[in-house]
Amino acid sequence: MFLDLIRQRRSVRKYTSRPIDSETRDKLIEAALRAPSSRSFNPWRFVVIDEPELLEKLSRSKPHGASFLKNAPLGIVVCADAAASDVCVEDSSIASIFIHLAAASLGLGSCWIQIRKRDHDRDLSADAYIKDLLGVPDNLMIESIIAIGYPDEDKQGHTRDTLDYDKVFLNRFGEKE
Repeated sequence: MFLDLIRQRRSVRKYTSRPIDSETRDKLIEAALRAPSSRSFNPWRFVVIDEPELLEKLSRSKPHGASFLKNAPLGIVVCADAAASDVCVEDSSIASIFIHLAAASLGLGSCWIQIRKRDHDRDLSADAYIKDLLGVPDNLMIESIIAIGYPDEDKQGHTRDTLDYDKVFLNRFGEKE
């Protein structure tokens, strides 16, 4: 079942206007909160956005790779507390992928929007732009935004023959079976 899910999951950037109901949204939040975390520190925080005007403003958080968010019915801003864990980036990334997988299992499309280490413009980071927009405290960093909605595009999963098995080694780097 899991392998079938990841074989079919693709990043989706086009969504229908159908809203995501509160029960489905709660399942996505539960999935995020169930993600594994080093030493169970759970350094993440999530800001769930369903207001169209906020999604539109978030779609302008960086020059490239976020514009499709304005047409998504839901966005989840994934934050991390570096003071809570030395691996907060990893932990918040794992939580992000749990959101993606939960979305796919619920028949939703999703797409990761990288925020950490991205610029909003020449003078302001994407992180600072989002913190100001959403009132996120300065001690947190913004890792990503996950755009979520019902797909308005049909994307097939990647076939097995397109996977890069040349990057896999057995027992020692450079060794093949």
